[in-house]
Amino acid sequence: MTLFSTIDLSHDHLYMTHELIAMGYDDRDIKRLVGSGVLHRISHGAYVTADHWNVASQTARRRLLALAALRRARRPVALAGPSAADVYDVPVWDMGTTVHLTRTDQRAGRRTTTQAQHRPALVAEDLTVRDGLPVTSGTRTALDMIAITDVRHALVTVNGLLHAGETTQAHLERRARGMLYDPHSLATPLVLGLADERCESAGESLLLHLCWENHLPKPQLQHPIRDRHGRIIAYVDFAWPELGLFLEFDGREKYERYRRPDESIADMVLREKAREDLIRELTGWRCIRLVWADLFRVRSTVRRIREAMVGAQHAA
Repeated sequence: MTLFSTIDLSHDHLYMTHELIAMGYDDRDIKRLVGSGVLHRISHGAYVTADHWNVASQTARRRLLALAALRRARRPVALAGPSAADVYDVPVWDMGTTVHLTRTDQRAGRRTTTQAQHRPALVAEDLTVRDGLPVTSGTRTALDMIAITDVRHALVTVNGLLHAGETTQAHLERRARGMLYDPHSLATPLVLGLADERCESAGESLLLHLCWENHLPKPQLQHPIRDRHGRIIAYVDFAWPELGLFLEFDGREKYERYRRPDESIADMVLREKAREDLIRELTGWRCIRLVWADLFRVRSTVRRIREAMVGAQHAA
């Protein structure tokens, strides 16, 4: 019988120290397994196999850390903010690996280097269970993101929750009215004013924020393109029809989402180029393409968009 052959990793791949001890391993065994690279210690008293950790995505790793925090919790808690968003499988951008928990007993929480406990004023609809885990609702998660972080970071997750149908603008606005006197909710009207369920990725949300912050005309998102018979043949990420311009954001998510079975990246790029040519032929509009790195070259990206807008107007 091989080492670990008796351990069932089919559920969550996570084992706490007391579980390993119950299976017959002592502290020295566990230390030896970590040292030999069989186990990986992800946090205090929590382990996964090194093979599983090495292939896990960033989101999967954060979920393992969150699950370990739930198992260690000695008070009633639920995953909140970015940790809840990971359970809903919506975008979380640049929020680190801190596990966010909300105390459901309304008592004061604590913050460590790896964990933040919040004590919001909860109502019954703020809590739910997803995949067997206690989490804040989609609506509460969105509002907590606004309280926890800045507008850009919050907008990414709020749009993700809207796009996934985990909340709605109406639900957010209704719940926000009950939080008017919360000092952490000052940015709520701004984020909800920018929020748009049509954003399909973190990159599109960041681009929407870039347009707003730099006073560019507000684009139309997921704008339909029709052929000469009025049939929709494509949607473009952002469009300014009155300026004769559309913008496509080429993030990794797009290639993962729309790549066809057995299609190479090169073939998809060629197919996307043919799609762009058809759109330009049908509309006469100019096209600008941006990639993830362009979001962090703000001055040059804004200049490119402005110049494209001017060029499109002159061409018209």
